[in-house]
Amino acid sequence: MLRSIPPRISSRSLILPSSSIRSFTSLRSFRCFNTSPNNKSTLTKDYSQPIVPKVDITKPKNDYLKDYKLSELFSYFCIGLVTLNKPILNLCIKIFPFVPMPIIKALVYKVYCGGETMKDLFKVSDRLQSRGINNMMLSLTIEAAEGNEVVDPEYIIEETNKSINEFLIPNTIEKIKNSQDINSIPPSYVALKPTGFSHNAAKILRDYQTDKEFDVLVDRISKIIKTINDANISLQKQYPQRIAPIVVGVIDAEKHDLQNGVYELQRRLYKQFNKVDQPVSVVGTLQMYLAESGKLLTLEENLAKEGNYRLGLKLVRGAYIHSEADRSVIHKTKQDTDVNYNQGITYCIDNILKQEKSESTVGHLVIASHNSESLNLATDLINNQQSTNKNNIVLGQLFGMADNITYDLIKDKNVKNVIKYVPWGPPVETKAYLLRRLEENGDAVKNDTGLNLIKDVLTTVWKRIF
Repeated sequence: MLRSIPPRISSRSLILPSSSIRSFTSLRSFRCFNTSPNNKSTLTKDYSQPIVPKVDITKPKNDYLKDYKLSELFSYFCIGLVTLNKPILNLCIKIFPFVPMPIIKALVYKVYCGGETMKDLFKVSDRLQSRGINNMMLSLTIEAAEGNEVVDPEYIIEETNKSINEFLIPNTIEKIKNSQDINSIPPSYVALKPTGFSHNAAKILRDYQTDKEFDVLVDRISKIIKTINDANISLQKQYPQRIAPIVVGVIDAEKHDLQNGVYELQRRLYKQFNKVDQPVSVVGTLQMYLAESGKLLTLEENLAKEGNYRLGLKLVRGAYIHSEADRSVIHKTKQDTDVNYNQGITYCIDNILKQEKSESTVGHLVIASHNSESLNLATDLINNQQSTNKNNIVLGQLFGMADNITYDLIKDKNVKNVIKYVPWGPPVETKAYLLRRLEENGDAVKNDTGLNLIKDVLTTVWKRIF
């Protein structure tokens, strides 16, 4: 039996919609996500202990760099210098806002950002496909977390729908047409940051139960998901053998104090667009570093069954773990977080694979991680079963990060269900995104960079020249 990590949920930290309160008598009745209805564990392996994936120790660690352009290698060399040690990284974070955008573009922009136009995105898509990555999660990096009055929600809706209709859908269809297996191409995704769809979005999300502007925010995002849902229903008729959707909308997470509003947003979208026996069109995010996340996953599954809709989930360890002000809401140790994450993805994978096509409550899963152990665990679980529904499970990493892990999965385990999260948009906004990558994803950055990355780049360049 698995060691259970007891998540904490209080009435303050997890507020249910009124309909949910009527449907469920008490939070005590919810079972932890790693148990089945008969209270027996659905998992057969104890993941509380460190996982040791099979690694080919004879393969050079810098092998993934061999196909990179010299300009890309130069960018990675610069990133290595920036992250040599913690004092240098902290200094760069402090001075980064004052660095002119042309310098950033020349040094690191092309590694982490997709560009400013859709023409740029097609080039990035070709670049990724040449490395075995057949699709992406697109993110227009404009938001108003704390009252940015410059944000124009209608512009974001227009540009996002345009990117869906003029890039994501045609790009995915073209890849499907050129593929021998219609299900070997993962869906395309568009990430939607709730704080980009209203002025003073943070206040609206905090006060979602009383602020009338919350309904307006939901309606704005619904316009984009409707575009996605209509396309999926239409394309399902055109490609009836396709198991996964063509395009999916993903609701990104926010900081913990905004998350109750985000959860309510996700539930409304699930109910409206993730109908039973239809492709999943919207995916919500659960941050598994939060102590409440285990019970929250159980809650979402129960609400989906009660509401007769399907869940789409993106599981992340948590982009805000370093900046979370209230440390009491997160797991006490990294091991607890790792165990919780591995249990969560295992449960969701099992839920999807034990059913066929559109029968499972968890209808689509994005495993967003830079952790080699978790990604290898997920890959082995998927490969060990023959379910056709495995196409509804996708692995994802940030563009420019964990490329060595992505390369190993593709080359060693023939992984096809992998995507990259690609930000794009106005330079000033992508600059803010790059700063967040340094601040919020320091662990992911340091896994790929520092002295080891400098050595790998220099070794690759030396071999190429000589």
